[in-house]
Amino acid sequence: MAAREPLSTSFTAATTAAEVVRDVDLTGVRAIVTGASSGIGIETARALTEAGARVTLAVRNTAAGDAVAATIESSTGRIRPRVVRLDLADRATVASFVEAWSGPLHLLINNAGVVTGGLERTREGWELQFATNHLGHLALAMGLHDALALGASERDGARIISVSSTAHMRSGIDFDDLHFERRRYDPQIAYAQSKTANSLFAVEATRLWASDGIVANAVNPGGVATGLQRNFTAQQKRSLDAAEAAGVFTYKTLQQGAATTMVAAVAPQFAHSGGRYLDDSQEAYTVPNDADLAQHPHGVKEWALDPALAKRLWAVSTDLLST
Repeated sequence: MAAREPLSTSFTAATTAAEVVRDVDLTGVRAIVTGASSGIGIETARALTEAGARVTLAVRNTAAGDAVAATIESSTGRIRPRVVRLDLADRATVASFVEAWSGPLHLLINNAGVVTGGLERTREGWELQFATNHLGHLALAMGLHDALALGASERDGARIISVSSTAHMRSGIDFDDLHFERRRYDPQIAYAQSKTANSLFAVEATRLWASDGIVANAVNPGGVATGLQRNFTAQQKRSLDAAEAAGVFTYKTLQQGAATTMVAAVAPQFAHSGGRYLDDSQEAYTVPNDADLAQHPHGVKEWALDPALAKRLWAVSTDLLST
């Protein structure tokens, strides 16, 4: 992989989403935030709404989404976000969401994610974390491509933000056994694989769609206590505690956790530059695949940005989605 100078911004790990958009006017921007009924998804949607964007909350639980929409409307004094059901593990709801969308789209924030404590599968037999975190978001983005292209023509570009994680450093993509049909299931490795996939998605989406004015970037929100941890096993909790003790991460607030997403969504540095991985509101530095996570907590492994791997994953994933 050719080395390139990482892009930088004036923001830091302590920056909040509201601070990123403080002087940004998103009037006329249409945005979708998946998983916006909890965690950093709420703060992402709130910051976008505060800046004037028309936001759609794409959520599994529409009752929870309605409650969030009401609080965002109340706290910002802006137009209430729209709430639409979306279950990324259910291809039928993804198709319905796409079919119901009309007009341009300027920002697609692929924020939703799941963590499992044990092996769970979709009706297709796909491992649930990979299916939800990666395949569902890929299907959504592909279905909304034309809307994004239309949005790009309106506002000099459209952006996709793919929420990844430091966990990507634990595993690349096992193309021989994506769905743990032969290897022993480890939920942490499964999650890590899905987060690497989130980054590789941004690489290939940008290669394929930059000519349409669409770029995609991956972000690591950092250590944030959210609903993702509710299904952690005792082993997963011990691993998280050990990582914190080793200095791999320091807990952020929800508002700080949403900041890097907002940087990718609005900072001019990333308007036409994609296939990058951001951490603490900056583009991360790349480390070898054998690098130790504790020594490089703010790096991104080569396997998460490799163009050949990104192209292969896209082909394999679209084949799965077409069956």
